[in-house]
Formats: sequence, C-alpha cells, structure tokens
Amino acid sequence: MRRFFGFGVLALAPFAIVAVLGAQYAQPTPPGQPAWAYGIPPAPQPGAVMPTPPAESKDPTLHTLPGTDRTFTQAQISNPFGPADWYPNDHPPMPDIVSKGRRVPGKTANESARACGLCHYPNGKGRSENSSVSGLPVSYFIQQMNEFKNDSRKSSEPRKANAIVMVNIAKAMTEQEIKEAAEYFAAIKWTTPYIRVVETNTVPKTRVTAGVHHVLEGAAAGTEPIGQRIIEAPEHNERFDHRDPRDGWVAYVPVGSIKKGEALVKTGGNGKTVACGACHGPDLLGLGPVPAIAGRSPSMLARQMWDMKQGTRRGLWADLMKPVVHNLTNEDLVNILAYTASRPVSSSSTN
Repeated sequence: MRRFFGFGVLALAPFAIVAVLGAQYAQPTPPGQPAWAYGIPPAPQPGAVMPTPPAESKDPTLHTLPGTDRTFTQAQISNPFGPADWYPNDHPPMPDIVSKGRRVPGKTANESARACGLCHYPNGKGRSENSSVSGLPVSYFIQQMNEFKNDSRKSSEPRKANAIVMVNIAKAMTEQEIKEAAEYFAAIKWTTPYIRVVETNTVPKTRVTAGVHHVLEGAAAGTEPIGQRIIEAPEHNERFDHRDPRDGWVAYVPVGSIKKGEALVKTGGNGKTVACGACHGPDLLGLGPVPAIAGRSPSMLARQMWDMKQGTRRGLWADLMKPVVHNLTNEDLVNILAYTASRPVSSSSTN
C-alpha cells in the first residue's frame, strides 16, 4: 500500500521547506536536549544527496477514511485555508478562523492566519509535532497566543519549522479571532484516549518526516534499542497522511519509566522538582486556568518543558514552571512524560 511520508511538510510554503531542510542538517543538537521530542532528521551520511522538497500534490485521487462517506483529494486534505473536515458531526460548528483561516493581503501563506483545524484538527487533539488545544481553558489559550505574538513563546530549536509558522499565525490573528478559537476549543472536552503507551526495551525503526516519527514498513522495518527516549508515532501511517482526527498515537517508552515517572510526578522526587498535581490537579486533568497534562502528547510536553528550561518560552505560566523544570534531566523528562501520557483523560470510569 502506498505511503505519503511527505504530506506533513506540504503545509509549509516551498521557500520555507528549502530553508528548513538546509538548516536541519547545518546545526548540531544541543547537549541534553530531548531530541526525540523535536523530530529533527539525523544528519545524512557523507556524500548523501539532500532530499528534494515535495511538490504540491495535483493527484485527483479521492481518499476515504473509516466511519465517513466524505472523500477528498490530498490537496484538499492539506489546504491551509480550508482543510478537509472528515467528521463534521464530531465537533461544534467551527468559526471561520478554525475552519478556513484568513489570508493576509500582501503576506505569504506562512505569514497569514492559516486554519487552526489544519494542524490541530477540528477536534483540537493535534499531533505530536504541534500541540493539543481541545479542552484548554479560554484564558490560558488567549495568554499563550499573546505570548506567541509578543515573542515570549518561541522554540529553543531553530530547526523546528512549524514553531516559527505558529508565531506568524498568532501575529496575523486578530483579538476576536483568538477569542473565537479559544472558546471553540475550550468547548470540546477531551474524554477519549488518544495516546497508547507501550513500555518496551526495543522500538520499531522509524523515519522522521516533518517532525513526526513514522514506523517503517516492508523491507525497511525492524527494531532498535529504545534507550532514554520516547518514540511517538501515528497508529496508522496512511490515516495520518490523510489527517484523520480520530486515529490516535502510540508512545513507546522505556520499561520501568512509568513507575519512575509516577514517583517524580506525585512527590517531586525529594525536592528535585515539584509535584505536578499541585497546579495541574490531583488527576492531572487541569485546575482552573492551568491546563490538563494527562493523556497528552509526551513529545509536545517535552518540548515545552525543555523550552522553558532554556528560557525561550517565557511569560506568566512559563515563569512559574521554571523552578519545576530547572533540575530535570532528559531521563527525568522521559519518565515523567511516560507517566503523564499513560494517565486517563477523564475522571469518569467510561473514558
């Protein structure tokens, strides 16, 4: 069956793809960084040819997904100003900024307000290379968007292309659009599991494309030691390529990491950090304006914690997190996030 590993990149304009592909191989990974969370491809072997950026798909093939009679071409699926909505009955009516975005006259697609639903999906659950936004408190959502706007929230990894695009999107959005998006996603309660956590000593070999680990198939398939990493990958490559918001993720974590993480999360590790429940709630399902972290992408949370530690993510809530992350190592992040990703996403017994 055909696989489309490049379509995550198609949301970026061609000039941005070229720049990012070059930058990815030009800079070393900073010491201590949880590189597994950023999804930066490894440097090519000497003499290897740098990959050619994919052209925009003009394939007229109509694609389908389970549980819907809707069909879309790949260009429609990846349209930054009106992406496919596979399951319109799964969510409330979307405001225009979520469903269509808004082109800014005189600006490129990457400098305009692209549809929130493209990357974060209409249900707000998002993907490992970006963020989950459904169920976020309205005030927290607005605060984060304003911090993107005023350059208080940036990635510490200059090769993280979509983080740069997110800053541009926030700057292009009006206050009203931010409010509408915040209220829309806050109304979508996260009550169903999305991350399947698997403890293992070996992990399937993956290919990194556009910040995402894809499990290799066919002759390239195999396994390798997991080490001190979390490898988060789509459950199904092709459904991911077609931006299926119902298809979840599997997070491979080291054996024993969930138990180690539980100790750090619940007690703070004898002063190494702060018990997460103090702010995020006893079940890690959020508390007041503080967001939930149970069952969310470990890759996304690792990036945010590392960025806070590096000082590139600043602002109201980030400053409160600085003493929390100050002493944490990459191994600590792996253990903490293995545990948080494994937690139920609802206090109900029927989640």
